[in-house]
Amino acid sequence: MHRTRGSQHIRSDLGAMINHPVKAAARPRVCIVGSGPCGLTALRNVLGAGLSEVVCYDDSDAIGGNWVFREDTQCMSVYESTHIISSSRLSAFDEFPMPSDYPDFPSHRQILAYFESYADKFALRPHIRLRTRVVEARRDAQGGWSVRSEGPQGATSETFDYLMVCTGHHRAPVVPTYSGEFTGQTLHSRAYRRADPFRGQRVLVVGAGNSACDIAVDVARTAQRTCISMRRGAYIFPKLILGTPIDAFYAVSRFLPRAMLPSLLRLGLRFYIGPWHSYGLEPPAGNPLQTHPTLNSAILDAFRHGRVLPRGGIARLEGERVHFTNGKVEAFDTIIWGTGFRMEFPFLPAADVDWDRTRCPPLYLKMMHARIDSLFFIGLFQPIGCIWTLADYQARIAVAQMTGRLRRPDDIDARIAREMASPHWRFDPSPRHAIEVDAHDFRSELLRELAAAADEGISPAIR
Repeated sequence: MHRTRGSQHIRSDLGAMINHPVKAAARPRVCIVGSGPCGLTALRNVLGAGLSEVVCYDDSDAIGGNWVFREDTQCMSVYESTHIISSSRLSAFDEFPMPSDYPDFPSHRQILAYFESYADKFALRPHIRLRTRVVEARRDAQGGWSVRSEGPQGATSETFDYLMVCTGHHRAPVVPTYSGEFTGQTLHSRAYRRADPFRGQRVLVVGAGNSACDIAVDVARTAQRTCISMRRGAYIFPKLILGTPIDAFYAVSRFLPRAMLPSLLRLGLRFYIGPWHSYGLEPPAGNPLQTHPTLNSAILDAFRHGRVLPRGGIARLEGERVHFTNGKVEAFDTIIWGTGFRMEFPFLPAADVDWDRTRCPPLYLKMMHARIDSLFFIGLFQPIGCIWTLADYQARIAVAQMTGRLRRPDDIDARIAREMASPHWRFDPSPRHAIEVDAHDFRSELLRELAAAADEGISPAIR
């Protein structure tokens, strides 16, 4: 069992670990794939430990990942009106607060500026190769990695001791299939940028998640009619409760008995927003913590003002008409699929990622591979909260193992099995929740793992 101490003491020790370089003879070469927020914090932690032989590859022309707004619809990008849904205070790296003049929910431009400042503060840019795509990363005979890439200088191949995959899970769009054919325009939320192209149109947005609701509210500004199709009831939370960002409100509520939280959340929603039928919505079933929450005050307002019209699930398609499961039929010019993504790692051998993508991946702490001790996934989870602050802790764990300050668990298979069998909440079994975590529970687990390195600091060779 790891000894646990107060999180403030642990974070203090971890800060010392980051800035405590290892001896030159112990410095491995590290490859990082992706320069989004998870890749940036991985790079910061690697460099902070004195591992200067590190390369971060990214196939785009700028750091920041999805937070870089791009007109090119073939690229991953936020849409023009995007703001974060977790609050600024709980979305800042421990060692790098957000600017004090940022609002509770900063825009994508402000978030990107924050990441750029982070990169400059810790001198990350010299180690990042932009416009360079990793084509293949394959283990060599020595247990390291042979990485082939293509960039401005052509094709290259380099060898590394460790590989950190920071490409996220918003990779391959998921589009459901229905009987019949829709003859209007269709696009996935990945290709949505702004409302102007849909001026005067009849638009149907499909999905009940954050992207679907954001897009429905946005496109309703210009569309003739905007509907949103939800195949079942969904919990939609306002972003503020009693003037407090809801993630901060949830953090405080966790001091209550755990068994009480779901019921209190249901009662709180009923009191704060009223009955679901007043919005034209089907009441959601089950525990509000069993599904990834939709945080959107604007969609609730849009329902009540008739700017966005709720619809049930789709039964079939016929020309420009959509048949819904309640028997209603409506005509649309455009369908926007806000139906999520699936995990994809095209540069890794299939045998290395041979898990069922519809279920929780068999990774300890959502990052450690059972068979490959030189491979780490950073940010491959979906929290009720912010991703990159937790990815920071994952990166610290990975670096602690690389530098010999933390031993890889001997019983990793058993730990993976326990983790997969005991999710933080009884999450809905749909593929959407395959990588779901509770941010606070997950943070505690990551800190406990790091406490071993902070407390002991012992090389595996003498452990």
